Amino acid sequence: MRLTKITTRTGDNGTTGLADGSRIPKDSPRIEAIGAVDELNSQIGLLLTEELLLAVRDCLAAIQHDLFDLGGELALPQRPVITEVQLARLETLTGQFNADLPPLKEFILPGGCRAAALCHVARTVCRRTESTCVRLNHAETLAPLLLQYLNRLSDLLFVLTRVINRDSGHAETTWQRR
Repeated sequence: MRLTKITTRTGDNGTTGLADGSRIPKDSPRIEAIGAVDELNSQIGLLLTEELLLAVRDCLAAIQHDLFDLGGELALPQRPVITEVQLARLETLTGQFNADLPPLKEFILPGGCRAAALCHVARTVCRRTESTCVRLNHAETLAPLLLQYLNRLSDLLFVLTRVINRDSGHAETTWQRR
């Protein structure tokens, strides 16, 4: 399916169409979840405008495709798209990127270089997206892998912030109790 007509006016009444052709209110929990996934994908797109290691860039590019799949799964209820393969890839990447990092002894504060700070923002958007999908799951059951994917992704994004800071020569700022 190709989108040739962008302005359709079909949403002027406050509804939007799902991939199955059904229409739901634009303020529904499902549309909120789809929007949160889109925001997360956009945040990762912004991060990709920064200078990054090729391994980090490739990882984030694959995640963008996964997030598009995840949004599609939300837009086409009852048709799971996220797979164990995608979930396992996130877990493997998290382990690989984390292997060369020093162990954490304290909590770290978001920041560092610009790319790491943007990755921290993506991580927090991911956590909010997961919460939004959990709320939707209370009303309409979602495939468990969708929620697991978002949970693993926030872990990976945290590790990537550390990798980005390390590789740019920026020290992490640790939290200090006041």
